[in-house]
Amino acid sequence: MELEYWLERGAVAFREWARTYGEFAGHPAAAVDEAAFEVAFEELTARLRGSYPFFHPCYAGQMLKPPHPVAVAGYVAAMLVNSNNHALDGGPATSVMEEEVVGQLAAMAGFADHLGHLTSSGTQANLEALFVARESRPGAGVAVSSDAHYTHTRMCRLLGIPVHTVPVDDRGRMDVGELERLLSAGNVGTVVATTGTTALGAVDPLHRIVPLARRYGVRVHADAAYGGFFRLLADGDAQQLLAAETGAALRAVARCDSVAIDPHKHGLQPYGCGAVLFRDPEVARFFRHDSPYTYYTSRRPHLGEISLECSRSGAAAAALWLTLRLLPLTRAGLGGVLAAGRRAAVRWAGLIGACPYLELYQPPELDIMTYYPASPADAPSRLSRIAARSSEVMRRGMNAKEEPVFLSIARIPAAEFTARHADAVVDSDHTQVLRSVLMKPESEPYLEHLHHRVEKLAKAACAGPRANGR
Repeated sequence: MELEYWLERGAVAFREWARTYGEFAGHPAAAVDEAAFEVAFEELTARLRGSYPFFHPCYAGQMLKPPHPVAVAGYVAAMLVNSNNHALDGGPATSVMEEEVVGQLAAMAGFADHLGHLTSSGTQANLEALFVARESRPGAGVAVSSDAHYTHTRMCRLLGIPVHTVPVDDRGRMDVGELERLLSAGNVGTVVATTGTTALGAVDPLHRIVPLARRYGVRVHADAAYGGFFRLLADGDAQQLLAAETGAALRAVARCDSVAIDPHKHGLQPYGCGAVLFRDPEVARFFRHDSPYTYYTSRRPHLGEISLECSRSGAAAAALWLTLRLLPLTRAGLGGVLAAGRRAAVRWAGLIGACPYLELYQPPELDIMTYYPASPADAPSRLSRIAARSSEVMRRGMNAKEEPVFLSIARIPAAEFTARHADAVVDSDHTQVLRSVLMKPESEPYLEHLHHRVEKLAKAACAGPRANGR
């Protein structure tokens, strides 16, 4: 699609609508000089060139990619209206769109009934879920895995909730045996399970966690900010792309009490679009408040009445609404985008397995890769060397004048590394491995080129084939 054409169509549609309210004079206080604007705009676009190329498949570092052009067109068209979805007073049209897309997200999660809304981020979505957890189980603690997102501990501290950390297994997933020992003590009211950890893309075994939590009368919240959309690949023919246990865990989201999901990750949206969903609509009682100057234009529930946030962009709802009209939440729709990234990850794992200069840290569960430069045959795999070589590969790749490649680093405790690679020599309390996120569908056709570039960088860092000689 020609983005420039649709951006202009959005601006024209806004002007035509605005004219129906009659002409009015602009105020000179808000006027800007056209020549000065041109200078400032040129400076802006020049400075933006200092960004990393998130749009290109050579960028395989963090969870970053551009929004789909459909989302951009929808966002800009609605941004000109600049509605606020806190109340129907501020966003009558976009609030309805938000209700529609939230209903679609809830259906994807498997919630028959739901209460939910979009948020400005996954952090905010998780904060609201933890707030409801506190109100539902006063005085009880929250259990999170040691690989859960760091913001859970911070948000629990903010909310005054005791935090209990559960160790992970040798794949970075919450250890269910350790969780049961913790629950048996009776101090936990909510378990936070992660479907797609941000470091490894690991999926906690929700299908085992939920029945265990129910046995102890404990709530379950799914932090599906990263991996939630992979639910589209957990049924039917598409589930062959996922391990059986991963698919079972994703299907178990339907039995959780709440879920956080980020459309600004795999949902192709611009930043500022998260979502929180509750399976029981009655949790609305925890959000009730009075406002003396809003909520007057309609008797329908206003989104601000079920949210901790006040002002929120209506444009975010419009962008997601338009995107899901073109790429619906089906295996053939948005699921096809996720399938491309998952296939790329599986394919790259195979290429790394056959490469003498790279070693997998662990097989990918979703679309996040972790790997490191292999040690030469005549040198042991020391954690300090693995860290140094991984950092060198990342540095050389991003600073290359020709064909740069952008990777990231994950910090791994020594015990977690040796749980996967027992022959490593522990000469440090941690090491670093390379990490790549293949969330852009363009990564699939680009993969062989990406692998070749990383292999070449690893060869230079290793100065020899790896010890096992594969």
